[in-house]
Amino acid sequence: MKIGIVGIGHTKFGKTSEGIEQLMMSACTQALEDAGCPPDMVDAIYIGNFSSSFYSQCHLPAVLSSAFGGGKEITRVETACASGGLALKEAVIAISSGLYKTVLVVGVEKMTEASTDETLAILARAASRTEQKHGATFTSLFALIAQRHFYEYGTTEVHLAKVAVKNHKNAKCNPFSHFHQEVTIDEVLASSIIASPLKLLDCSPISDGAAAVLLTHQNISSRFKKSPIYVIGIGHDTAPVSLYDRAVLTSLPAVIGASMKAYQTSKLTPKEIDVAEVHDCFTIAELVQIEDLGFCEKGMSKVLIDEGRTDVAGDIPVNPSGGLKAKGHPIGATGVSQIVEIVKQLRGEAHDRQVTDAKIGLCCNIGGSGASAIVTILRRE
Repeated sequence: MKIGIVGIGHTKFGKTSEGIEQLMMSACTQALEDAGCPPDMVDAIYIGNFSSSFYSQCHLPAVLSSAFGGGKEITRVETACASGGLALKEAVIAISSGLYKTVLVVGVEKMTEASTDETLAILARAASRTEQKHGATFTSLFALIAQRHFYEYGTTEVHLAKVAVKNHKNAKCNPFSHFHQEVTIDEVLASSIIASPLKLLDCSPISDGAAAVLLTHQNISSRFKKSPIYVIGIGHDTAPVSLYDRAVLTSLPAVIGASMKAYQTSKLTPKEIDVAEVHDCFTIAELVQIEDLGFCEKGMSKVLIDEGRTDVAGDIPVNPSGGLKAKGHPIGATGVSQIVEIVKQLRGEAHDRQVTDAKIGLCCNIGGSGASAIVTILRRE
């Protein structure tokens, strides 16, 4: 059985006055219009959302039902920053089982209503209680990963800065991005230290936004306007929530496990991937995932960055959307947004950030400090 994505929708990421229900409906409406799909053809909806407490509004399925007009089976999925990717996986399972034929997936987060202190407190709840007790933030946890990567492999702050420079350059070509200004290596290095060696411009921003995709069974894909982009591989894995419970700090075992499953189900290897969207919540996270996904040997991601091989014109373009770093990171929306970008790339609709002749794309969506991971592989036929 083949499952295809026939519709995509995406709001602008950043700060907006729109409520969470408006963001969801905007992305959903765009996806339906893109597919030429009437609402009554949608059998079910999955919502990827980390914490609607940012917006003081829980029970999102009912909230979306009110805006959508009712009569839909709607389920909210949560696994920290990987909520959107997991919502897509659940939709794939539901269609594969024969339960549904057409499923809408929407990822959403409305974060800017809360104060910075409130936001950081909510985010910290995705870490272990022990890490919370000792005052760890996700910036400090990824800073520990960066420090160990520096020690073991000779990675430097300049390599991290090059990731930020690349992704800001890409985001400038993405109309949905939170940021549209380019940055220089010197500007990244001169930005405020948040948790050494990570600086302000190594970190993704607090954003509002939503993204949506419409999936359907291959047998009815011809009913829609757009040719399907097929989900040919998907992997999901979970590791211990705390860094101190992991054998090494320079790898994300859930990413390794999820990618192995995705490669196995797609019958592909890392060398066959034309374009990738990875979860660069911090610049070090992009480097680690490049390695864990098999795009290079461990410790060699810095060489790919130095040689420009992860640029849009490189041999393994990474985050042509601008990534979380510059496109923005409304948490529940991120995993679905990655899928939207890869669909655009494979359709040839990415305009100034288009990867030439992209046929196979990969998304890696992680949760927490990499304790959850969903890797999805898409193909254009």
